[in-house]
Amino acid sequence: MNTLILPEQIALNAICPYFTMFPLRFPLAILSRLAHSSDVVLDPFCGRGTTNFAARLLGLTTIGVDSSPIAIAMTEAKLATPMVSPKHIISEAKEILGRKIDCNVPAGIFWSSAYRNSVLLDICKLRESLLGNCRSAKRKALRAIMLGALHGPLRKEGTSSYFSNQAPRTYAPKPNYAISFWRRMGCRAPHVDVLEIIAARAVRYYTANLPSVNYVIKQADSRKAFILQRMCAEHQPKFIITSPPYYGLRTYVSDQWLRNWFLGGPETVDYSYGVQLSHRGKEAFVNDLRAVWLNIASVSHKRAQLIFRFGAINDRHLDPREIIKASLKNTPWQLSTIVDAGTASRGKRQADSFGHKQSKAIAEFDAWAIRA
Repeated sequence: MNTLILPEQIALNAICPYFTMFPLRFPLAILSRLAHSSDVVLDPFCGRGTTNFAARLLGLTTIGVDSSPIAIAMTEAKLATPMVSPKHIISEAKEILGRKIDCNVPAGIFWSSAYRNSVLLDICKLRESLLGNCRSAKRKALRAIMLGALHGPLRKEGTSSYFSNQAPRTYAPKPNYAISFWRRMGCRAPHVDVLEIIAARAVRYYTANLPSVNYVIKQADSRKAFILQRMCAEHQPKFIITSPPYYGLRTYVSDQWLRNWFLGGPETVDYSYGVQLSHRGKEAFVNDLRAVWLNIASVSHKRAQLIFRFGAINDRHLDPREIIKASLKNTPWQLSTIVDAGTASRGKRQADSFGHKQSKAIAEFDAWAIRA
């Protein structure tokens, strides 16, 4: 598939950073080389929708599943059809902010330290309105812009393109630590214009012309066979490109608590594990992952390919290749190769935001399997 993709067309993929993301070039390179226009692409752990967005860039039908409402909100914003313009998004935000909306504004030292009062009020007005109605493409785009701007780092001069006090881009600061850090470093929530930030991001992410594609996106658990059976009833996936949660990494919910609040969640950190693969032990994790591979095999094309990136975290001393091989055992998927993908790194944007020293990165691997 030879499709020319312009640099401005990939901007939308960065609308909301997500610390479990893999680079767009990973699925894009695979699909550009191997896929045909009639092929369907599935990601059963779609995260921020990178695989689905790559499929859209190439005009391919795509299916995405994830247990996180944040993941689904981001993915929908990248696939929303028809394509919305910055003008539509800005007008929608301006109309919401211009209305008198009764909304619950969180109180407490964290919230007053994280945001200026006027900024928090505007965020809450937008939150309330989008919770009540987020069906249109322009509202889905606005929701993703808000999620991406909700927290992030200050510039050296103290200004910001985010709404919050100093914070990481990809995960939400925990209240007690954040308050202590802000006091110690003398950080103050910036004076920002919420509408100006929305407008700048709308122009950045929604100016390019992108193809419209058929897609199915759902917040669900890929371990449940009926979920994929329903979603793939009209489309048999030819390519499954994904990156499952790494064994032992159980902080998806707590690390995204502010974004989850914006989507209707609690005002406090939720330390539950949510609905995801079991991390009670290696065997339980492997069994859950195998269940997903079996479910995919039951709905996929007879010549489907499964390509997934998998690694490990520092406090789990195991070889990721062992889990890859074990999870594919006794499934219709025949492992053809495991390729070293280098090392995982969250980069300076996370390691430096709160002064943490970056831990040593762990090797990642790409597994390639075909349906036997």
